[in-house]
Amino acid sequence: MNHTPEIKGMPDGAFEVLPAGKEYVPYIHADQVLPEVTARSIVLGLIMAVVFSAAAAFLGLKIGQVFEAAIPIAIIAVGVSPLFKRRNTILENVIIQSIGAASGLIVAGAIFTLPALFILGLDKAIGFDLVKIFAVSFLGGTLGVLFLIPFRKYFVKEMHGHFPFPEATATAQVLVAGEKGGAQAKILVKSMIIGGLFDFMVHSMGAFPEYFTSRIFRIGKVLSDKFRIELRMDVLSAVMGLGYIIGLKYTSIIAAGSMLSWFLLVPVVHFFGQYIPAEIVGNAPKLISAMNAEEIFRNYVRFIGIGAIAMAGVIGILKSSKIIVQAFGMGFKQIFRKAAAGEEKGPRTQTDLSMKTVILGLALAIVVIWAFFSFSVLSPVPHPLRLGLIATITVFVISFLFTSVAARAIAIVGTNPVSGMTMMTLILSSLVLVAAGLTGPYGMYAALLIGGVVCTALSMSGGFITDLKIGYWLGSTPLKQQKYKFLGIFLSSLTVGLVILLLNQTYGFSGGNALAAPQANAMAALIQPLMNPGAQVPWLLYGVGLLTALIMEFIGVPPLAFALGMYIPLELNLPLVIGGLIAHLISRSSKDKDLAGKRYDKGILISSGFIAGGAIIGVVSAILEWRFPDSFPVLGWAVSSKGEPIALVMFIALAIYLFLDSRRARKED
Repeated sequence: MNHTPEIKGMPDGAFEVLPAGKEYVPYIHADQVLPEVTARSIVLGLIMAVVFSAAAAFLGLKIGQVFEAAIPIAIIAVGVSPLFKRRNTILENVIIQSIGAASGLIVAGAIFTLPALFILGLDKAIGFDLVKIFAVSFLGGTLGVLFLIPFRKYFVKEMHGHFPFPEATATAQVLVAGEKGGAQAKILVKSMIIGGLFDFMVHSMGAFPEYFTSRIFRIGKVLSDKFRIELRMDVLSAVMGLGYIIGLKYTSIIAAGSMLSWFLLVPVVHFFGQYIPAEIVGNAPKLISAMNAEEIFRNYVRFIGIGAIAMAGVIGILKSSKIIVQAFGMGFKQIFRKAAAGEEKGPRTQTDLSMKTVILGLALAIVVIWAFFSFSVLSPVPHPLRLGLIATITVFVISFLFTSVAARAIAIVGTNPVSGMTMMTLILSSLVLVAAGLTGPYGMYAALLIGGVVCTALSMSGGFITDLKIGYWLGSTPLKQQKYKFLGIFLSSLTVGLVILLLNQTYGFSGGNALAAPQANAMAALIQPLMNPGAQVPWLLYGVGLLTALIMEFIGVPPLAFALGMYIPLELNLPLVIGGLIAHLISRSSKDKDLAGKRYDKGILISSGFIAGGAIIGVVSAILEWRFPDSFPVLGWAVSSKGEPIALVMFIALAIYLFLDSRRARKED
């Protein structure tokens, strides 16, 4: 077959749980052969990886905003296609997006941890160069891909329709709309413009603030001041769009976790904290009695969320143990036997990198990580080979355990709680290294590099499942996505290393005019007390989170979704519920199931446009803020007394638009 089927949008059943025995048919059928990996797709993908790595690293460290690169890259891939004599195929655009998206994933892993080395002065005390930054990023990215491959079929095929994959949905909609054009593209472009302008009014114009709180009402102010009970809601169009795609089921669970943290745990900590004359957690900046609701959440309650995420990860591993054993068992069989003649390989769209290659790749990665820590990082300290082995085991075990957590989090909510898992990694690795006799500067140095490798691995595994889901929907060959992802990882790792060193020399990460680097500063503050024997670690708070996740599992509530709600700030979770509620109402807006389905699908497309427009404006606004720091925001309404009421009105107006425009869909569309 050489023709592409006439499909107006995403194929039937793309977002639904299919009846038993029915297979999902992708946009490009498995028996169709279209160009995927070409010189054009590789070169464009690598250019995107370099450009977006530099931009994301610079803006993330300069102003503390880390933007997601996948959607902007998909839009660029579609936009440049008409410039060529032969237009890109949709599968070429998938490869461009997949290679280029390595940029944001590598950047997140690097800038969350590595600038902490400069903040603590370890670069001068011990030494830190481009080779080490590259090694941490590349090894972490490699582990993230290799650990995820055995989970691909489970997450993207076997659980098809069970997970919403919000970011993958938005990116796939962009690629399909760009391929087919017509009404689908018009809806997407229109919603991108609306969502982009809405978010631009917030980020660059300052017309109204990004979120409003219950303090705009008299009773809300009383509840906040006396009991630290405060409702907060983000108004950005992209967040509402995410909520629509995620759906009411998961957004309700996420919001329930958030309400437990903000409406129960924060007030309880405040109530008892009034009578405690010291900080309970060692690195808390002030007494609980002097903290507002957000400070209590950040310094105390958030640790309960981290414990819940960790326990949810363990539960996920236990549930996935059969898949893991089968995958690696198959790999070891492949190592010790040759494939039989004519052995069935399966359709093109279900062909992965062989488990033999995955296992050998992991074995090589383990050896390289051990050599890196033993002969480069820890060579001046006593027993470097033993400590290097301990560091390697720590990296390997934590990366493996949290891989499915990162993938599941992205599949559910589109947000990877990588900072929380990295904090847990720093705590565990510090305790292990201290027990092994390594403390002081070299202990902090080793723990931060362990955290850097793990953070990058988890960022990569969470983001790569998005690429693979896009490929599953559209009909890519997973093997090609997996092989060429390493090219993006290589160039992104090199680029982010150069940018970090350049920014350190130009601005620095500590001092009066230093770069913000908020996540790295948090990691630096966390690691210092841990490397002193007898450091105060909030084990009780982690334990409360652990028990909470267990209780959720026992009563049949997905523990990771609930734990994400406990960890992610309230203002991001409540608008998700609004978006999910609109999706629920639209899906039941007519007794005619076909008409209701068309309305729901149009809402998906509009929401994808909101997300895409928000992603583009996030980059534009960050550049404007950096280049013209004194000119933006233009208006001062956001900080006025009327700012939050305006934000509430605008949020309601946007929700009404999403609902009404989705209902305008017709059966013949």
